[in-house]
Amino acid sequence: MKHTTGTCVSLLSNYVKDKNKWSALFGKAPLDLNNAEDRKTIAENIDCDLSPENLACDGEASVAHVRKQGRYLRQCAIQLLDIDNTVTIHELG
Repeated sequence: MKHTTGTCVSLLSNYVKDKNKWSALFGKAPLDLNNAEDRKTIAENIDCDLSPENLACDGEASVAHVRKQGRYLRQCAIQLLDIDNTVTIHELG
């Protein structure tokens, strides 16, 4: 967790907020961490983003980017599992 001006800002909340911004562009309903079905969708998104092909942008991303993004996504996954341990994220392996 990151602290900003005394407030705890969840990496997972930021991840969901970013996903919702992109989804809004395509007219999709926003994801909500308080909804069990949405948490499953968020877990699937994190799992997909953690896949080697996506994480490395099909080999186009720098090693530094891959490491940074991987750490960020793993932290998001851990935070999601802390909220709901019934979701599955295969790429955490």
